Amino acid sequence: MESKDLNSSVQDEQFGEPTPGTENTEDNQKENLTNEQADEQVNADVNEDAPELVAKTEEAHEHEMLEQQMEATSKVANELTMDELDMNKLEKQEILDHLGKLLDVEDVAEVKDFVERLKIAFYKKHKVELEKVQKEFVEKGGEEEAFTFDDGGLEEQLKAYLKLFKEKKSASNKNVEEEKQANLDEKNRIIVEIEHLINGKESLNKTFHEFRELQNRWREIGVVPQNKVKELWNSYNYQVEKFYDYIKINKELRDLDLKKNLENKISLCEKAEELLLEPSIVNAFKELQKQHDRWREIGPVPADMKTQIWERFKAATTKINKKHHEYFDNLKKEQKKNLEAKTHICEKAEVILEAEISSHGDWKKHSDEIIELQKIWKTIGFAPKKDNNKIYERFRSTCDKFFDKKREFYSKNKDMQDNNLQMKMDLCVQAESLKDSTDWKKTTEQLIKLQARWKQVGPVPRKDSDVIWKRFRAACDHFFNRKSGYFSNIDKTYDDNLRMKEELIEEVKNFNPSEDVDENFKILKEFQRKWADIGFVPYKEKDRIQNVFREEINKHFDELKVDEYNKTVLKYKNKLEHILSKPNADFKLRQERDRSLNKLKQLESDITLWENNIGFFADSKNASSMITEVKSKIEKAKEKIRILESKIQMIDDLDND
Repeated sequence: MESKDLNSSVQDEQFGEPTPGTENTEDNQKENLTNEQADEQVNADVNEDAPELVAKTEEAHEHEMLEQQMEATSKVANELTMDELDMNKLEKQEILDHLGKLLDVEDVAEVKDFVERLKIAFYKKHKVELEKVQKEFVEKGGEEEAFTFDDGGLEEQLKAYLKLFKEKKSASNKNVEEEKQANLDEKNRIIVEIEHLINGKESLNKTFHEFRELQNRWREIGVVPQNKVKELWNSYNYQVEKFYDYIKINKELRDLDLKKNLENKISLCEKAEELLLEPSIVNAFKELQKQHDRWREIGPVPADMKTQIWERFKAATTKINKKHHEYFDNLKKEQKKNLEAKTHICEKAEVILEAEISSHGDWKKHSDEIIELQKIWKTIGFAPKKDNNKIYERFRSTCDKFFDKKREFYSKNKDMQDNNLQMKMDLCVQAESLKDSTDWKKTTEQLIKLQARWKQVGPVPRKDSDVIWKRFRAACDHFFNRKSGYFSNIDKTYDDNLRMKEELIEEVKNFNPSEDVDENFKILKEFQRKWADIGFVPYKEKDRIQNVFREEINKHFDELKVDEYNKTVLKYKNKLEHILSKPNADFKLRQERDRSLNKLKQLESDITLWENNIGFFADSKNASSMITEVKSKIEKAKEKIRILESKIQMIDDLDND
């Protein structure tokens, strides 16, 4: 049912007009009578006074006000919904794909604003691409006047789509106006037919049926030109009033209609009240609009129930409208906070952009800061529609300028990169001179120092980076592989060591802890010290014997009532001793240290991010619970860092022994 039906149903209720659906009862029986008998039957049941027409009831006014409120709220919802598609993230072809789909939409008026936004988004990206290609063309020595830009026909495709949309829009507008005029002509014909009913010679029963059919036809006709609405309704109301005055409609028939209408409107009230429990207020509001359409289709109710039933329906409508307004008010407030947060991020990025950066380390530090800001940006929702694109452009522009500035710095520092290349070549020569050494301990220390110095040297030209790294790594790997082979092939039986370790395992198994936790702790540490002092066992037995010892000693540690930190550290010490028992221990220790160091750095990065987020959560809804949760994460991460630092220190102490 179209929006014009609200006025239609309100007027019908004022006139006391019966709704479709009752003609299958007494009316059908009366049609089986002769015209004369039908006239007598209808006249016998007619009241002395016909229903009095009221030009405009209070309910009609309130109904229209509610409709206006819902339309206004719906408009806000539509604006916010259209903003859900972030066009700045779409590529030009994706924009054209969306535009192509909109050409299939029947109601062009519904999507015209969206089409305009897609067009603007396309040309923004088009301009950026054109300027970028033109700049590269000129930098390569091309004449600006000779520059041409080929975007693969995307702009021509856009123009073709816009032309088709314009033609479709014009045709749609023309069809709408023609349809409105045809509707006006049809409704005028119905008014004339109602007027003719008054002067007809048919029985009242048949005349009433014809009147109902005309009313049904009236409701089914769509909208008319706006400037003709008032005049049209005045004519219709006048003829309907005259008709009611003429026929003095049968009271019993009318009461049946009123009763049925009351039942239908009670059902609508119940459905509207159920919508108050709908989790999605947007869905509830849309369904409420459908209920209002159905309300308009239903005729009047008994006079003593009219105000009561309308107040009930109006009360549910008002509550849903209020919740709908509150929902979008809260959404706007949230978007305003998002704008404040994004503005703060832009300001931080702009400070970084203005900083004087002259070293590779500083560039890395500030680059990490910009990337961190970009991560935080992604966690923040949309800003208000009128500001969303502006604040995004501000942040993106700042980031682009920063990285352009960084590229310019490195392009101007080619000499520095060449110097770094020479330094790394020297490190390669030193590593290659050590790769065949048999002084395993001293050479290991020297190569580790060379690796540390390698990390301190800045970047080299990109074309040489991979080659020089492979050369340095090959020299280091050559030495450590030889070292691993040497220790794996030492031909000793280690039978005595194996026997002593098995005896020690039995001693651990038979150990009965006392009530003194500190004493138990010392004994377990002494077991570990003895194990480390015993030395190597036969190669084929080393994993088995080590695993058995670790399992037995860990059982006792788990039973000790000591904090998790000490448990973890002691277990890790046991693990390191297992690694030391292997021939490639140095390599595995380096791997173990690198893993712990990487985890530590990641946790530090996470803590920084979480601490930054606490500031953004401060004004958020449920801020207290969110901040408590983040602080808990930070504390857990710090405890893990403490453990990782202890693990790294244990490895470093082994290297210094």
